[in-house]
This record gives sequence, structure tokens and C-alpha cells, in this order.
Amino acid sequence: MGSIVDVVVLVAISVLGAALARRLGFVAPLVLLVAGLGLSFVPGFPEAHLEPELVLIGILPPLLYVAALQTSVPAFRRQIRPILLLAVGLVLVTAFAVGTVVHVLLPSVPYAACVALGAIVAPPDAVSATAIARRVGLPRRVVTILEGESLLNDATALVLVRIAVGALAGGAVGFWPIAGQVALKAGLGVVIGLAGAVIAAKLHRKILDPLLDDAVSLLTPFVVVIVAEELQSSSVVAVVVAGLYLGHRIPYLLSATSRLQMDAVWRLITFLLEGVVFLMVGLQLRSIGEGIKTDVGTTVAVTVAVIGVVVVVRFLWMYPATYLVRMIPRIREREERPPVAVPTVIAWAGMRGVVTLAAAQSLPDEVASKDLFLFVAFAVIVFTLLLQGTTLPWLAVRLNVRQDTTSADALAEAGVQYQASRAALEALDEKADGAPVEVVERLRALIGSRSNNAWERLGNQQQETPSAAYGRLRREMITAERHVFKIARNEGRIPEEVLTRAQRELDLEESQLQRSDD
Repeated sequence: MGSIVDVVVLVAISVLGAALARRLGFVAPLVLLVAGLGLSFVPGFPEAHLEPELVLIGILPPLLYVAALQTSVPAFRRQIRPILLLAVGLVLVTAFAVGTVVHVLLPSVPYAACVALGAIVAPPDAVSATAIARRVGLPRRVVTILEGESLLNDATALVLVRIAVGALAGGAVGFWPIAGQVALKAGLGVVIGLAGAVIAAKLHRKILDPLLDDAVSLLTPFVVVIVAEELQSSSVVAVVVAGLYLGHRIPYLLSATSRLQMDAVWRLITFLLEGVVFLMVGLQLRSIGEGIKTDVGTTVAVTVAVIGVVVVVRFLWMYPATYLVRMIPRIREREERPPVAVPTVIAWAGMRGVVTLAAAQSLPDEVASKDLFLFVAFAVIVFTLLLQGTTLPWLAVRLNVRQDTTSADALAEAGVQYQASRAALEALDEKADGAPVEVVERLRALIGSRSNNAWERLGNQQQETPSAAYGRLRREMITAERHVFKIARNEGRIPEEVLTRAQRELDLEESQLQRSDD
């Protein structure tokens, strides 16, 4: 798909698919994958092909960067042990387990190539797992672990794929040598990511124009990736580190206008990229199926074996990784022992995605059974997304792995809002000399209203609170105001510029009301 028309068609279908998913209560990646699978059989529909370089350099970096920007660094730090056990340990174990099984089934294929396939199918997807986890309402700790895993596991997998492919030329493949190289490349990626983030932070501090802030933010992940690739380090780690660093410091780096505008820009970009990517993954069913040269029996046997190993190894890894470490007294005293249902849900949340397909397509043509490996990777994506993705909500409810943090969050927010209100009133008293009395009283009332709104969220959710009533009525008033301004513009009593300015002020106020409702 290279023409502009094809791109527009893809974007339009992805938008419609996402809208349908929201209406039906499904996660968009699942709906778009199914839509792509169906459209791949429509005669005359353009054939899709995801170039590996486009995915790994053009699509994956911004998606990882945005996910890292939105990740809580303190929460990430608290869960670093389970995150690394999954993102590094499980990826390596899965890769070698899959490689060993495939080599047994295909003894003529070099072991290094089989390990490369294992690395390709090892990392869960960064988009689908966390999207489903948030939709299901899993405990915050579980969501943090899944987010952290999906941010880092691609780095381990992609480095391992490169090492295994390089070993086909005569190098040795061993667990500890590969682990050492993964650590080395990841370490260099950390340094590059920090350097890029520090430079970007300095630019953001000096920039006063929100548009320039947006431009710097959009360029940051691509610059970091390009530098990391040139230096033969882990570009995924570099992007994630840069995103975590900048996301933690955004409140101090950007103005309010820049933060609001940047959030809107990135949300649109991720929405379009995620939709188009999963749609294109499904659209490749036809071309991948037509490219298989291996006989049907062998294809089925290898595919079933790989899917089985991928699913089973994740379960076998989760329980020891969760409970054996708690035999250490210091960890046992600091962390509660989670119920068995928690690692079970995490084990089932192993949906694969676009990185798996891109990594498979990046294999050199001289790799034996590349056509088979590509089909197996595609089958793993479809199986895990459609089976695990659709049943994860049911499993979470069945095992009661759900956590309602609304009350706890509201209580914490109310407490901090009380402290913030006191600080605001103290600042008002210090700076109010000479200001009109009515202005000072309006500001006091505003602070009181905001503090009351935070406490009201702890009350009866079935009864309309004063703040909710205020928001509902004020929105009706804003609608009436907009109508008057539009009529005045249409009748020529005010120019377009006046309408635009008034519209912007009303939009900002309504957006604040929306935040209060949320």
C-alpha cells in the first residue's frame, strides 16, 4: 500500500473500527484485527505489507514513548523486580524453550534460527495488554507490571533476534553470552535515552511557544531511536528511558498550554497509529498464507507447538517468579503474598502484537524456513489476541482479580486538595494587597468550591452532588452563550475573530467542567 488513497482508506477503516469497538464495549485492537482478517479475503482489496523498518523505526518508537510518558516512575520503580523478571528473564526462557521445541520438530533448521523464532514470539504487545488491563479494571499493581513488561520486553527480544541471526554466520548461541550482550546493549540504550531526555528537557525549558514544544516532543523519540540504532544499542530501551525521564518531569518543564496541547496531539497520533497497525496486521493474512512453502502437516505441528510453548512457559514462569522470591525474609516482610489468581491473570495477559510480525519479516531471506516462521508468528499474534484478549475480562471477573480504587483515589485526592487549598489561600493572603475585595472573594470561593468538589466524590454516587449540579447547569448556560455568539456572527454584528476568541474561552471552561465530572 503506497498510494495516498490506500492510506486514507486504512485510516478511515481504523477510525470506524475503533468507533464500533467503543460502541460494542470491546478493545479496538481486537476489532481492527478481525476487520483486517476479513478484509484480507475481499477480492480487489489492496494488499498490505508492513515493512519491518517502518514498524521498528517509525511506528514502535512513538507508541513506546507515549506509553512511557504516561507511566508513573515511582510505581515503575516499586515493581521493577517483577517487571525485569518478565521483560528479560521470561523473554530469554521463552525464546530458548521455543527454539528447542522447534529444533526437535525441524532438525534440519539450525538451532540459532529456531532461537530467533523463539525471540520473535516471546514479547507480549505494548498496546493490547495494557489497553485490555485498564478496560477490565485490574489492580493498579498488575497494570503497572504489564505496562512495564511491555515497555522493556521488546528490547530483550529484538537484541536476541539480532544475536541469533548473527550466530547463523558461525557464532555460538548460549544463554549466558546472550544475556551479557542484552545487558550491554540495554545499558548503552539507557545512557543514550538519558542523554536525549536531558537535551530535550533543556529545550523544553527554554521554549515558550506550545507549537515548538509539540515539535520537540514529536522529534524526541525518533532522534533517540536513530542515534541508538547507529551506535548498535537497544533503541527500545533508549526510547523508554527518555519517555520515563521526561514524563516524570513534564509538570516542571512545560506550561499549562503546552501540556494540554501536547496531550491532545499525542492522543491523536497514538489513536491513528494503533488502529492502522492492527488493521494491517490482519490484512496480511492473505499474503502470508500464500507465501508458505512448507507442507501443511509440518506447518500445523510447528504452529501448535509454538503456541503451546508460549502459553505454557508463561504460566510455568509466573508462579515461581511470584512466590519463590518471597522466601527471602526482607522481601516477605515488605510485600504481601498475592493470591494465586493474580499471577494467573498476568500469565494469561500475554497477547502478542505488531513487533512480533515485524521482527519475523526482518529475518534475512537466507534463514531456513522463513516462510514458516512468518506464518507461525502471525498465528501466535492472532491466537493470543483473539483468545486471550477476549477471555481475559471473563477470567479476571471469574477469579475476582479486580480492584475498585475509586474511593481510595478520591480520599487521597481530597486530602491533598485540602493541603493545596491551604497553600493557595496563603499565597492569596500574601499577594492580595491592593486587589479589589470582590476579586479576592471570588478567588476564595473558587478555592472552596474546588476543595468541596474533591470531598463530594467520597459521598453517595447515586445522588447528584452540588458540584455535579453546577457543572450540568453551567454547560447548559455555555450552550446558550455559544448560540448567541453564532447568531451575532451570522448576522454580521461581530467578526469571525470575536467569535473564535469567545468560543475558545467557553471551550476551556467546559473542558474544566468535564475534568470535574471525571
